[in-house]
Amino acid sequence: MPAVYDIPVNRITGEGASLADYRGKVLLVVNVASKCGLTPQYDALEKLHSRFKDSGLVVCGFPANDFGAQEPGSNEEIQTFCRSTFNVDFPMFQKVAVTGPDTHPLYQNLIAAQPKAIGDTRPGFRENLNGFLSSKHNSTTNPEPGILWNFEKFLIDRNGNVVARFSPEVLPDDPAVVAAIESALNS
Repeated sequence: MPAVYDIPVNRITGEGASLADYRGKVLLVVNVASKCGLTPQYDALEKLHSRFKDSGLVVCGFPANDFGAQEPGSNEEIQTFCRSTFNVDFPMFQKVAVTGPDTHPLYQNLIAAQPKAIGDTRPGFRENLNGFLSSKHNSTTNPEPGILWNFEKFLIDRNGNVVARFSPEVLPDDPAVVAAIESALNS
């Protein structure tokens, strides 16, 4: 697998980029969605970014429409929504696939590097999702190690190593997430 820094991505505005632009920083990579029950996490992600950016944290949002079609908008619509609704200032990237045969290489790398997510409530969250999806006549969610749902979080240290993965229902300001970020910032 290529290092996370070597995988091309595009900023939400269309310019080519890579996470190498943030080499030496601690990254929290999150697959986000605008029409999800977890969408209010944008607020906590922005607060984390603001709180720790001077210490070297960069939150990176990757919109994905893989779960319940909860990110149907264009990249421009997503950017406008994030700025106007949650005052998002952290870097946003173009919409990517995080599951299935078209999974973006970045997410293939992240999942391979950290196959299991942290989250004591993940089994219950998965059960609730399966109930929701079966009631909507959709397929069930991916088994581990795939991305479970919107707002799964990957923490990357200053050297580009994926050091933690948090389940979608684990809030960005959860003490476990904050402790992991502080540890990565201090190492």
